[in-house]
Amino acid sequence: MSHRRAEEPTPRWLARAELPRLVAALRAHGHRVLGPVVHEGSLRFDDLPASGELPGGWRDEQGPGRYRVSRRAGEEEVFGVVNGAGSIKPFVFAPREPLLQIEMDARAGPGRPFRAEPIRPDAERIALLGVRACDLAALAVQDRIFLRDRFPDPSYAARRGRLFLVAVGCTRAAPTCFCASMDTGPRPHAGFDLALTELGSGGPGGTAGFVARAGSEAGAALLAALALDAAPAEALAGEEAGYQACAAGMQRALPRERLPGLLYDHLEHPRWDEVAERCLSCANCTLVCPTCFCHDVRDEPALDLQGSVRVRQWSSCFDVEHAQVHGLNFRPHIRERYRQWLVHKLASWIDQFGSSGCVGCGRCITWCPVGIDLTEEVAAIAATSPP
Repeated sequence: MSHRRAEEPTPRWLARAELPRLVAALRAHGHRVLGPVVHEGSLRFDDLPASGELPGGWRDEQGPGRYRVSRRAGEEEVFGVVNGAGSIKPFVFAPREPLLQIEMDARAGPGRPFRAEPIRPDAERIALLGVRACDLAALAVQDRIFLRDRFPDPSYAARRGRLFLVAVGCTRAAPTCFCASMDTGPRPHAGFDLALTELGSGGPGGTAGFVARAGSEAGAALLAALALDAAPAEALAGEEAGYQACAAGMQRALPRERLPGLLYDHLEHPRWDEVAERCLSCANCTLVCPTCFCHDVRDEPALDLQGSVRVRQWSSCFDVEHAQVHGLNFRPHIRERYRQWLVHKLASWIDQFGSSGCVGCGRCITWCPVGIDLTEEVAAIAATSPP
């Protein structure tokens, strides 16, 4: 992880046809290069083909409880799909991983001592191509949780330190996006090694390509190795216009300035009962959320009972067992679990970590099977409360 900002990087122009050169350069620096790939009807980060080419022309259609990708004839935009269900969270906070190997001392009997050895991941050098601004903001939230608390997480740190991040700014928003209201996008602000803005024109002769900026010394070195020309003024103007139009066109927003007080003042609002009647407590919203970090830690014994492995795996505050303590479940109903999720995400997270737990990616809206929309829920509560 090397995201110390290079001093006043000069924007460069990368023609679309030269994108494979960037991929090749990342591989030459020892990175496994993953980018957005359409798979089973959604988008996910996966290995790019040996040619380094990304298929163009894909677009997403998103709404509450609805997602579809399709290829449009005549369009060549490489990063036309805003996002899929998966964020970059699994590349640092693994969905399931062993933490500790515990072995009994074979020389002793009952009450005998044991040996415990930590298990550390063999982290690859990975370059992620196509990281959106909201996911960079989410990664900063995860860094705060896993790296900057009293006990930094060594497994997270091992993976995080091997990432090279190539961001792509959004010049088109999905209907479920609201990053502008959370001040996390659509332009990548920080936390990237390289940032690209895709434009359909703006290069020499009106060609398509990318405005490329370095965000770290490693990113600046890579751009220098590619020996790109400075971005034309027309491209820079198109980039700025694209970001402004994207932010202005977002259909959803959260009243960030009214949070968290709005939620703290309405912990017994009847809206919690109404949303509980629709919520399935399936946990989809937390699994696709790029900042949620609830997890379980379990010991899995060997068949001969001579050892065990301590395993961490993702969990969710929507799981009824997540609130189970000895003899008591303190959030037995969906009403309490939904309220816990939303109030923590938008209010107490700020008290706990100094920033919101929501980055406005909209995944929880898109991937909720019944289309529950947290911006709609907050607006319903706000409508009954004077500003």
